[in-house]
Amino acid sequence: MSSESQFSQGEKSFDFYSAENDRYQGGIILQETKDRLIERYGEKLDNLTLKRVVIGIFYTGVLLSDGSSGICFTPIKAIPESVCCPSSARAMPRAGKLRGMKVTDIFQYLTQPAPIKRAIAIATLNALSDRIWRNNPDEGAGKYRIEEGDDIFSIVDLQSIKKAVVVGALIPVIKSFKEKQIPYRIAELDIRTLKEEELPFFVSQEDLPGELASADMVIISGTTLLNDTLESILFTCSPAANIMLIGPTATMLPESFFSRKVTVLAGNRVVAPDKVLDVLIEGGSGYHFYGDSSRKVMIIKE
Repeated sequence: MSSESQFSQGEKSFDFYSAENDRYQGGIILQETKDRLIERYGEKLDNLTLKRVVIGIFYTGVLLSDGSSGICFTPIKAIPESVCCPSSARAMPRAGKLRGMKVTDIFQYLTQPAPIKRAIAIATLNALSDRIWRNNPDEGAGKYRIEEGDDIFSIVDLQSIKKAVVVGALIPVIKSFKEKQIPYRIAELDIRTLKEEELPFFVSQEDLPGELASADMVIISGTTLLNDTLESILFTCSPAANIMLIGPTATMLPESFFSRKVTVLAGNRVVAPDKVLDVLIEGGSGYHFYGDSSRKVMIIKE
């Protein structure tokens, strides 16, 4: 259930507060997480570099010099430059020169508009977070716990859910809503990704704030981290709702998510980095590496 959906098309995104409201700041969660990692690593961070980078069709993966690894959704549809080589070069100007790049230099990609750069930076945050968890199994004690698996519905009182909203065409989640007979709505910018029987549950960008505010459960694709729309979505959600961010993109230190209403991160931890990257370089998706070289995990707020 950790698959992710790309629902940002070019310049469009679920950013329904940026023009009218300054009570949130897009991308602040990533910045806070970066700062927290810098504080935790200290001077050790200065010696960390990229050992391997793979930009696959579905996921982008990194392997750091200390052996830690992380992945992030590849935002192919958000790269209009990919139609021709000269303009594509501007989207990834250091191609062929990333190996050996300092992790601290990768952090600058978090604030740059090129989607592929942001994917590399987010994958790096995931890798750094995983190293902390491996070095300290008790990390987060009293604040959160990490459980292996991806059954997000096992930790929710299903009887209490009167309406759920899924942001992004997360097919496994939608399937579970149908099977468990949970009333749901789907927010997805590319309506072509929905099946005909799902169209009656579609919610427009204009109606999404009202739907989020009245939902008991909100499940959000991790790709919202890539286009800086997560904060605006969380701002609109009810504080009483179960809010879950899912997908390998969202597998990092969770404190900044939890302080903004998120209750669960359902992501993916890499256990065999080279195997995962070999799959990605051959165009593989999550279905090709889950269970073999990676583990699905849930980071649950206490």
